[in-house]
Parts: sequence; C-alpha cells; structure tokens
Amino acid sequence: MEAQLGLIEQSFNVRDSLWVREALDELPDSFTITDPFISGHPIVFASHGFLKMSGYSRDEVIGDNERIFQGPETNRRSVMEIREAIEEERAIQISIVNYRKDGTPFWVLFYMCPVFSKADGRVIHFVCVQVPILRRQRRSRSEYGGNGINLSGDGLGFRFGSCRREMWSETVVGFGPVLSVDSCWGSDNGELEVDETWKATDIEKQKAAIAVNNILSVLTLYSESVGRPVSGKRFCLAGTDILGSSIVISLGRIKQSFVLTDPHLPDMPIVYASDAFLKLTGYSRQEVLGRNCRFLSGVDTDFSTIFQIKESIRTEQACTVRILNYRKDQSSFWNLLHISPVRNASGKIAYYVGVQIDEGCQNQNKHGLTPEMMQRGVVGAVKVAVRSLSMGAGTSNS
Repeated sequence: MEAQLGLIEQSFNVRDSLWVREALDELPDSFTITDPFISGHPIVFASHGFLKMSGYSRDEVIGDNERIFQGPETNRRSVMEIREAIEEERAIQISIVNYRKDGTPFWVLFYMCPVFSKADGRVIHFVCVQVPILRRQRRSRSEYGGNGINLSGDGLGFRFGSCRREMWSETVVGFGPVLSVDSCWGSDNGELEVDETWKATDIEKQKAAIAVNNILSVLTLYSESVGRPVSGKRFCLAGTDILGSSIVISLGRIKQSFVLTDPHLPDMPIVYASDAFLKLTGYSRQEVLGRNCRFLSGVDTDFSTIFQIKESIRTEQACTVRILNYRKDQSSFWNLLHISPVRNASGKIAYYVGVQIDEGCQNQNKHGLTPEMMQRGVVGAVKVAVRSLSMGAGTSNS
C-alpha cells in the first residue's frame, strides 16, 4: 500500500494527492491514468469502475504496466497502433480484445488521450477510458480490403480478428495505458468470437468522450489549485523543445543516476531526471524538473569546480569533476560528476547529460565497473535514445 501511495504522490503532488484521488474516485467511469515520466510507464491511478469491471484489485494494478491485460487474441496491430499514439503524443479511439484477471476475453472501446502541462507542453499523463461494447455487429468480408483495412469509413481502422493465435509473440508488447472492461457479450453459444470486429455504437463513443471530459475537468481543477495547470491540448512556448513520451520511455530503462538539461531554454533547466537521481538526492520529480542543477550546491561547494563546469558547457566539451553536493535533507556527498553534450542526428547539441556517482557508495558496485565505464555507458545510452528520436522525426517529416 505504501508503494502504491508513493507512486501516486510522485505522479501528482505529495501535498494534495489525496484530494485528487478522492475527486477521481467519485467518477463512475472505468478508467486508468498512467505516467510516462516514471520508469516503466506505470498505472498511477485506477478507478473503482475499472477495478470492478476487470476483476483486479488496486494493489495488483498500481505500478504495473498494462501489458498484463493483453492475451493470445489481442491483436498485435492494435497494440502497435496504441504504442504509436503514445510516441506521437496524440489521442486514439480503438476497439480491442483484452482479458480480465480470470482470463476471460472481452471487447472494449478504448479511448486514450494525453494530458499536457500548460507550462512547457510536456505530456505528464495519459488518461485511458474503457467502455464495454455491448452489442456486436456482424460485417461482411466485402467491407474489408485484402490486408484487413476497414473500408467502411467508421474510423475504427483495422479488422482486429485477422491476427491468428500462432502469430502471437511470446513476448507480449507493452504500451502505456490499460485496456479493460467490466463485461463481454459473446456469441449465441456463450463464447466470445474474437475473429469478428465488435463495432462500438455512437452511444458508446459518446460515453467514452464524456468520461474523458469529466476526468480532464477534475485534473484541470486540481492542477490549477496546486499551481501546475494542465490541459487536454498542448500549450507550447515558442522556441521550446518538448521531451516526448517515446524518448522518456527509452530513458526510463537506464538505471543509473543522471539528468538531462536543455541548453536552449533559459537557465538550462532539467527536463528529465532518472529514478536513481531522485533516490540519490531525495527530491521528488516535481521538485527537480524545470530547475538548474545548481540547486544541488551548498555552502561548502567549491566555486572553482562550478566554474569548470560552466566553461565546459560554454565550449561544448565534456568534463568530469568531483564536486560536493547536497541532498534535500541537507546531507552532503561527494559527487563524481560527468557532463557531456548530446547531439541529435544532424550533429547539433540537443541536450546535456549529467551522470552522478556517489563516491561513498562505490563499494556497492556489483559489476566491477569503474566510474568512468559507468558514466560512459549512461552517456552512450542517452545519445542512442536522442539520435533515434531525431532520426525518426526527420523520416516522418520527409
């Protein structure tokens, strides 16, 4: 239970997380909320309606990734469409087969939308609403092309039943939001026919849209009360570079302590902080993002070391220093800090990465790696993530 509360408080706000949980719990809809900035893109909230319909308890859901709701008849193409929507930070509405805790499959209209910070345009959550499809409409094969594309113009996209069981990968594809529903309506013999697409009615689509609007209203009211306003639409300041969900998910796989800063924004703020960095310093993610790294300095921090860091950034060079830093509780530690520019696919500096190693914890290194090897490993992984993202963006824009 404490771990669940910790995730929720980390995702929302420590002071007012209870308020927003209570407000969201009053909504009757089946939905979940995920946080792409927490490692693994976990569920940080699940409504009572969702828990009742899926058969899971809250402690089985919070902190887990939603791949647990996929099964052998969940269409891989549908999963990939949802993953693409997460990477492109856009809404998606799709029909898909999912599984309850007891293993029974069911059709659901899944409506996911991103929640943006008004301050910098970042995606901070994904809202995922699930509406049961209460009736099935049989459709002739003439409505589909040979490749399974839906030609009827209803906007649902694909014939999801075209994925055969033997084509299901042993490694189930994971994606941000959860898929679930409370009841399925099968064929005449009581079994779910997954080789037919269940088409959502206009009423079900309207129900999903209303649910999303109600959830966004609660999140908007809550965020304004704590001074961190959000919106269902992106508000982006001119000249800012948004750290997308796809790169955040990639960075979340790196287990060492590091931060990513943006030299193109005023005062070069932190735009990403790893879980290990938060554990090392004692700060929450909300307390770190948007601040310059100098907040780790204290009364005994050597000014000449800070000047050395500034010079390396000015000359666009990497540097390694030993600097006295301070945690949130004001305890100090010697930080073996490595800073390196991170260039995009065109060769321009996109970010700076700072890798921190607590000198006092070197004996906990179980892999026998030197600090230099650990730092280079983190920098390399960050560079791969950034360059892959920029190459993909360039390809999609061509």
